[in-house]
Amino acid sequence: MNDSPGWASPGSAPSDGKEKAIPRPSGPQDGSGPTGQWSPEQPPPGQWSPPSNPGGGTRPPAPGWGGGPQRQGWAGPPLAAKPGVIPLRPLSLGEILDGSVSALRAHWRTALGFSLTISVVTQIAAILMQRYLLPEPTSIDPNATGAEALRQTADSARSTLLSLAPVSLLSMIATLFTASVVTVIISRSVLGRPTTLADSWAEARPRVLPLLGLTVLVAVIMASVMAVGIGPGLLLGSEAGAALAFLGFAAACVVMLWLNVSFALAAPALMLERQSIVAALRRSAKLVRGAWWRTFGILALTYLLTFLLTFLVSIPFGIIAVIADGTEVSDLFGGTAPSVGWPFLIVTGIGEVIVSTLIYPFVAGVMALLYVDQRIRREALDLDLARAVGLPGYGDNTPRS
Repeated sequence: MNDSPGWASPGSAPSDGKEKAIPRPSGPQDGSGPTGQWSPEQPPPGQWSPPSNPGGGTRPPAPGWGGGPQRQGWAGPPLAAKPGVIPLRPLSLGEILDGSVSALRAHWRTALGFSLTISVVTQIAAILMQRYLLPEPTSIDPNATGAEALRQTADSARSTLLSLAPVSLLSMIATLFTASVVTVIISRSVLGRPTTLADSWAEARPRVLPLLGLTVLVAVIMASVMAVGIGPGLLLGSEAGAALAFLGFAAACVVMLWLNVSFALAAPALMLERQSIVAALRRSAKLVRGAWWRTFGILALTYLLTFLLTFLVSIPFGIIAVIADGTEVSDLFGGTAPSVGWPFLIVTGIGEVIVSTLIYPFVAGVMALLYVDQRIRREALDLDLARAVGLPGYGDNTPRS
């Protein structure tokens, strides 16, 4: 892949200048790369008119009304080229979701095999941490009132955060590794080019650390926004302070939602365009600008689908885990912290592995295709991709839309 800004198509020439004849997509149109130029010779404006009948006489009936085969003059717009999992044109919601599934189905050994390995390692580490390192959940007395109830609630929240932080960190690392490889797989699948795990990892490996830095930076930004929102209210420490903290929390959630959607395409930009961390954030904000609500809707539906999948898989595994461990259902929902054994942890861990193996690559694929779609809409990336594939009629003089 080319190290310069702009998505160089997978398999194109490296930075040392070899294989210069291989076409590659042009750079982004935001000043970070070479800009596309209009062709000096433009076709005349199209004027629609019904096709004439050179032979005179009565025009043949249209298809569907007893006529013969459809003539080119009455045909609709030509279908977009589809060298890979998506057509080279602006994508619909269904095409983005289907493209992600199709790419994973076409490269299931590479994508799902890698995701399964990462999920198993992550889940084993999480189970061992839950069993030996993390503190037991704090019990809450349902009859406690006043200051004692507040103290127990604070202790329970602190214990929950301490228990979730290591598991969340492991999940973040697993997501990073999976997203880096799946993004490369998607970029190859768009062009209809095969790939192996070794090739995908060799291409993704140099970008893993920058991707980790991007994730940490986004997390720090979100934590700073939340601190600014609730900090003043917590410092006051009165009823007015509590009300101010609640309003600040609501405002911070709105800002965090806006930033999360605006930065949603930063990871694909960092991986495919070889952008720096800050440049990838700016690039994502530029691509999402003017399409925030559409991006939000696609992401919301994607996470809704992943939630439903998690819910459908977790319920049967949770029931089996309770039966295998001999834990009373009342203990799980009671005020005392239940003591679960190895059977419960192992069975629920298997369910988590299944969910993670499917969800991690699917979400990463949707993100990558959403990035491709926005570049097609804003920068005519479809023409560059068609040239990279070598489709006829897409030479260097083809005007950009």
